[in-house]
Amino acid sequence: MNFDEFLLSISKIKNIPLPAETSQFKMAPPFRKELLEKHKDAVKYAKKAGVLALFYPDKNQETNFVLILRKTYKGVHSAQVSFPGGKLEATDTSLEDAALRETFEEVGVPISDIKVVTPLTEVYIPPSNFYVQPFLGVLDKKPSFKKEESEVEDIIEIPLKHFFSEDVTVLEKVATSYSVDVEVPAYFLNGHIVWGATAMILSEVKDLLKQLM
Repeated sequence: MNFDEFLLSISKIKNIPLPAETSQFKMAPPFRKELLEKHKDAVKYAKKAGVLALFYPDKNQETNFVLILRKTYKGVHSAQVSFPGGKLEATDTSLEDAALRETFEEVGVPISDIKVVTPLTEVYIPPSNFYVQPFLGVLDKKPSFKKEESEVEDIIEIPLKHFFSEDVTVLEKVATSYSVDVEVPAYFLNGHIVWGATAMILSEVKDLLKQLM
């Protein structure tokens, strides 16, 4: 989609309700309800994080968004695809600030260049006990990405038209943090499998944008 048309479409975003969990659960792992029940006490002490679904024009003025591939490390989200973003720090005044700060740190996009359009629906992540607040944001020009070498393995640029293709939704067997391989709904984007909370957020983004276009 042409980026000017995209901007015109999302200017109406405040006028419609978020699809919320109706969309998110389309891409939720099959064990999610059981995990939510298992972690119902831990939820009270969940940490907070902000992430950013960032849209921008490519060199042909077509709409793209960015994801990152995290480094392999000893943690539950090792080598997974996610949005830029991270946990709320003491220096952050809000989850939106945390999302913007982490986006700058991870992919090098200046905070002043980003316009946050709307918050999306919060997602709880049981394995790491985080509540993640996503935001939808835009840039008016193609950014010069610079990855944070210690945390980011790769920066993944996704054309919106590719994301809207029906064949990007797949079922994939993944190794979970609970040492069990499970078949989960996922997106296959630019050669990467995107599942879990990131796929759930993307599902809401997709349904929301389809209502606007």
